[in-house]
Amino acid sequence: MSRTRLRRTELKTALTGGEINFAVAGRGTAPRRGPIEYAAFAALGCSIAIASLVAAPGRAGLLGGALGLLMLAVAVADARAFIIPDKLTIAAFALALINAANESVASMPENIAVAAVRGLVLALAFFALREIYLRLRHRHGIGLGDVKLAAVAGAWLDWTLIPVAIEIAALTALIFYIASRLVLRRPICAAAKLPFGLFFAPAIWLCWLLDAIFFEF
Repeated sequence: MSRTRLRRTELKTALTGGEINFAVAGRGTAPRRGPIEYAAFAALGCSIAIASLVAAPGRAGLLGGALGLLMLAVAVADARAFIIPDKLTIAAFALALINAANESVASMPENIAVAAVRGLVLALAFFALREIYLRLRHRHGIGLGDVKLAAVAGAWLDWTLIPVAIEIAALTALIFYIASRLVLRRPICAAAKLPFGLFFAPAIWLCWLLDAIFFEF
């Protein structure tokens, strides 16, 4: 396959074997990234940082911007290799605890504990769903990386926004998959693999942003 044809195939986001293949060059081979791709990521990262600081000026905005950049990295990693690196989720969870501590000095221990409990509860809920699905369908429907990402969502978001983030991620993933199948004229496969982190991670930051705009300030 020529380099030109390979580039076209990458841009087409091929669907092969019921699995969305975001890097047809191979999971073990890092695709070549041109200046346009780097510029696009840089522009997106700057937009995330600016939006965070506008929505929540000060330390809260800095923490929210860092969350957005981490979620961007999670989305890219999951899209390319169906893997959510632990170092990214650990960093995002730690930032959530710092953010909770930043909310109020007087109630700092309580805020940290509440954020940690929310994260633990949501992670356990995702893990339970993972095990139930495995017993019913005899295959994994949710990866452990998604379970850890759920802990990040729980630590960052209030109870009212947690289901919103999940809904946004699920609906976006479903729409993306169906649209991809229609564009490529492929049949819909119930067993298709989707990198849920690609949709869940941005939804976490988006819900934080909505919370900062409409509820906090």
